[in-house]
Amino acid sequence: MELEAMKKAVVDALEDIKAQDITVLDVSKLTSITSCMIIASATSNRQAKALAHNVQDKLKEHGIEPTGVEGEREGEWVLVDLGDIIVHIMQQSARDYYNLEQLWGAAEGRRHAAKPAAAA
Repeated sequence: MELEAMKKAVVDALEDIKAQDITVLDVSKLTSITSCMIIASATSNRQAKALAHNVQDKLKEHGIEPTGVEGEREGEWVLVDLGDIIVHIMQQSARDYYNLEQLWGAAEGRRHAAKPAAAA
């Protein structure tokens, strides 16, 4: 699966469970660990766990198994390592404290605009 298709699959999986403030960072020029980081906010530890599971399930449908998953027990910050993409799912307090966007500030980042809600 191409990197762009993987990014889209991850973002779609996050949007399915209503992740907030999704940011995609290209870190390929800054580190050899991964090409991309995707950061998303969750409103609770339950939602963070659900987001992580949904990302894993959606990527498994495309034949991609995570290299590792960390933080599922607590749910404050769950990391899903997909090799070329590392997904950080964080509750807002952890996201504000660690501020990964600033840490990786030299990366070219973009906020992902959420899909508009369907009219009722």
